[in-house]
Amino acid sequence: MAKKKTAEERRRKAAELREERRRLEKRRKVRNTSLTVGAVVLVVGLLAFLIVMAIRDRNIAGLEEYEVGSYQHVADGERVDYEQLPPVGGNHWNRWQNCGVYPAPVTPEFAVHSLEHGAVWINYDPELDQEQVDLLTGMYNPGDYLVISPYEGEMDAPIVASSWGRQVAVETADDDDLRKFVTVYERGSDVPEPGAACSGGVSQTAEEVDAALETGGSLGGQAMDDGSGAAEEPEGSADAEASDEPSEEAGGEE
Repeated sequence: MAKKKTAEERRRKAAELREERRRLEKRRKVRNTSLTVGAVVLVVGLLAFLIVMAIRDRNIAGLEEYEVGSYQHVADGERVDYEQLPPVGGNHWNRWQNCGVYPAPVTPEFAVHSLEHGAVWINYDPELDQEQVDLLTGMYNPGDYLVISPYEGEMDAPIVASSWGRQVAVETADDDDLRKFVTVYERGSDVPEPGAACSGGVSQTAEEVDAALETGGSLGGQAMDDGSGAAEEPEGSADAEASDEPSEEAGGEE
């Protein structure tokens, strides 16, 4: 009788253990499912947040977009009549303005070539407060695709930023729309020559370029192009990259 009772007890305990394991397994599955669902909800929420932030960062108040028609190389000294001022694209000279900070206006026909390479050109009123100018120039770091210079023509605001086919005008250097514009369009991929150089071009100001044109001089040891193509170097070539290193004074890349 004792042996039978012991066998029944073992079977009962075994059944209880199986039931306990079943309950534990069920709780484990429920817990894992809850964790999975929570992780999915978290990821979806994070993606939604990032999408909203990306849309918000691309929502630039006052952004103007223009269709750029012709964008051919023309001879140095052949002035281009741009539809927008400051320009947002169009025909340009064979070399480009080195990216950097300039204390005086630069030649539009060179700067437009920089826009073609994906640069953002920030122009400001020469009468802008020095504190504002310092904020603008502080936006540039070596290697950035930014050209920052004063502009002597009429503008819609004290500060106008241009990329290829786009432009925004702001009142102050700390305007959030200016930051967004630079973030979105610097090194733009929807330009005629994405990834092309923004150094190895011209580091002189407009006044220095005009003087070279008048005297038939050269810029950085390279003669001004008369339209024959003799002075033109293939873009991206070693000679073109070394033709005119940006000067520290001009604020170009070092």
